Amino acid sequence: MERSPTAAAALAAPPGQDRAGAVESRGIDCVPDSERHGTARELFAVWAAPNVSYLSFVVGATLVLMGLPLSEALAVTVAGNLFWLLTGFIAVSGPVAGTSGSVVSRAMYGVVGNKAVVALTGWLISSLYLALNWSAASVAGLGLTTRLGLPETPALDAAVACLIAGATVLVAIFGHATIVRLYTALTALLTLVFVALSAMVLGHADWSYAPAQPLTGLGHLVVLASGFTIVASAPLSYANSPDLSRYLPRDTGGRAITLWTAFGAFLPSVAFTAIGSLAATTLDMNDPQAALESIMPSWFVPLFVAAVVVNTVANNGLTAYSAGLSMQSIGVRLHRVIAVLVVGAIGTAMTLFALLVFDFLTAVNTMMELVVVVTGPCMAVYATDIVLRRNRYDGEQLHDQSRTGPNWYRGGVNWADILATLGGATAATLCAGSTTWAGPVAAAMGGLNLAVPVGVLGAAALYWGLSRAFGTLPPSTAQH
Repeated sequence: MERSPTAAAALAAPPGQDRAGAVESRGIDCVPDSERHGTARELFAVWAAPNVSYLSFVVGATLVLMGLPLSEALAVTVAGNLFWLLTGFIAVSGPVAGTSGSVVSRAMYGVVGNKAVVALTGWLISSLYLALNWSAASVAGLGLTTRLGLPETPALDAAVACLIAGATVLVAIFGHATIVRLYTALTALLTLVFVALSAMVLGHADWSYAPAQPLTGLGHLVVLASGFTIVASAPLSYANSPDLSRYLPRDTGGRAITLWTAFGAFLPSVAFTAIGSLAATTLDMNDPQAALESIMPSWFVPLFVAAVVVNTVANNGLTAYSAGLSMQSIGVRLHRVIAVLVVGAIGTAMTLFALLVFDFLTAVNTMMELVVVVTGPCMAVYATDIVLRRNRYDGEQLHDQSRTGPNWYRGGVNWADILATLGGATAATLCAGSTTWAGPVAAAMGGLNLAVPVGVLGAAALYWGLSRAFGTLPPSTAQH
């Protein structure tokens, strides 16, 4: 793909080098075997740093605030986070194809169909997650400015949000090698701060906690399903895992890639979501930042806020990095750096809107309950395609977008995959529910949210059957 010269060229690594501290020179173009490096083990820190997270505390507290007893909140936390195995599994396509996941998916959706899917999942939903996490960090940062005596004004809100967004975009601009090196250090630093906070929470936790009015019957199932959906929405949103594994040597073991990716995210997510639930047993976590700061010594508060901001930069750094690659993959002729800047601008605008208009906790819950109607089916189809093709993708063929190319299918669309994704998303929408909206099936069942199992299993089953009915497998992208 042709790339326009930019001011970042002066800082760029020489072509063929992926070097920490230099702007990554490659975009979605294939990484040749001669430039592959690293081991699957490095993926642990890449996925741990974004998930040593303040948002995990918020989600854990939400489970208890919804009315679940502590034991069930912890069980839901573990069950929902098992979907990180799916995130790890689709990462195995990165080293085989040597390109981004948004290019690999051309084999699934077709050249034209992929543009529409990636525009939705790689742009819009990525921008929403950027805004969600930047909002969380901004709320924490604004709490610190209030302690410092600064007046609460819309201008200050905007300034804090823009500073955090700017740091995030900078990480995404430098790219893969910098992310791998930087996140190893960030994982250690963030873990120290959040483990210290966890010790403070444990000193106040009520291990025998039970809600004053226990849930029963259908209402109990509704809350369990909603909590599971909120937790599962995080791993189901990360279809970008191949982007972070594509520089690994082609013969890197698939099991190692899957497990190091999954464990890196699973372990901190479970640990700190559980701590959030424990915090809610004695603290008023309707305002999570104020509640947590109430048990901290004053000197620790700036460290906590800094950790929240740094974690957000780490989390959104991955999202912005992949969103820039997604923009290239659908044919927007921008250098990767410019593409990242565009995505960052969109996410910043959404963040400012969210800060000034919405209640933060409500916005978090609503988005995480409803976004799975799209992300779940897309992840399921990707994983199913890997199984059906036995993870055989040819990166060079994936970049052939001509009408005679192997991924043109019929009119540029693989209808088996498109229909499977639409079918899974439609079924998930009918079964989705939140505090503000419910699909007709969910409404008929008293608000029971079955969007995750219906969307994931439905899309996978549909693709399995339709790919055979349409004759789109075995793949023409099979590797030589």
